[in-house]
Amino acid sequence: MILTVLATLLLLLPAAFGGKLSRLAEVEIAGRHWLLLGLLLQVVAIGLGSRVPREVAAGLHISSYLVLGAVIWANRALPGVPLIGLGGLGNGLTIAVNGGTLPASAEAMAMAGLRNEGDGFSNSAPLAEPRLWFLGDVFAIPAPIPLANVFSVGDVLILAGVALASARICGPARSGSGSRS
Repeated sequence: MILTVLATLLLLLPAAFGGKLSRLAEVEIAGRHWLLLGLLLQVVAIGLGSRVPREVAAGLHISSYLVLGAVIWANRALPGVPLIGLGGLGNGLTIAVNGGTLPASAEAMAMAGLRNEGDGFSNSAPLAEPRLWFLGDVFAIPAPIPLANVFSVGDVLILAGVALASARICGPARSGSGSRS
């Protein structure tokens, strides 16, 4: 949730500095239907959580990263997309080697006021023996702050990529540079 809110704010930020959000609509995204499928797979995996066997939810979660990775690759020439891809690769690889769950630091979860909700599937949770733990959700937005949550290095890279893409696509045209206005 917090990643989505922050990404949306970063997309809108250039408008506060004279950028034109309408330029986002002009961007040709290869594989838009696959992008929607990848996002839907994540929503379903996370939303179903403990209502389906853990293996099913974990498989959907890992599959979403494979689909989204293909979309990233197809759009790698767009501004910010390589950075988004690097963040997604870090998260996706860590999720894959940990059976579908991004390992979370128990300390970070406590700081964010989060609890592990049982034995069912969780997209992010403390694990007994996490692999690539340092790429997991090891940072926290503390509980007193609205939308407190844990986040990873990959999440930071994804947000940086979104900010870069938004600034480059929506940013104000430079006079004499041949940019559109």
